[in-house]
Amino acid sequence: MKLASICDKDTAVALRLAGVQELYIPNGDAVKIWNQLSGRDDIGVVFITEKIAEAIGRDLNEYRLRNTLPIIVEIPDKKGRRKDHVDYVSHLIKKAVGVDISKEI
Repeated sequence: MKLASICDKDTAVALRLAGVQELYIPNGDAVKIWNQLSGRDDIGVVFITEKIAEAIGRDLNEYRLRNTLPIIVEIPDKKGRRKDHVDYVSHLIKKAVGVDISKEI
């Protein structure tokens, strides 16, 4: 399974260094890119910046409810984490394992 990302240019540089094979930088139409990625069966994880995930919005949330792959990981962009961020990965782990893995600072 491949790693893919829908992100901005700055985040793409870091993800390329981390080994993400497929990087997509939307020029206004992130929904079209998402629809192409979500239809593929060779993608295991999709990293999406929080700002772009908000733009995809409803389509992304509906996909999460119906599908388990690819795993969607929302990441902060260079401006940092959004205050209204929901950590879906921790929620999936808690659902699968039954233990909350959050870290208090």
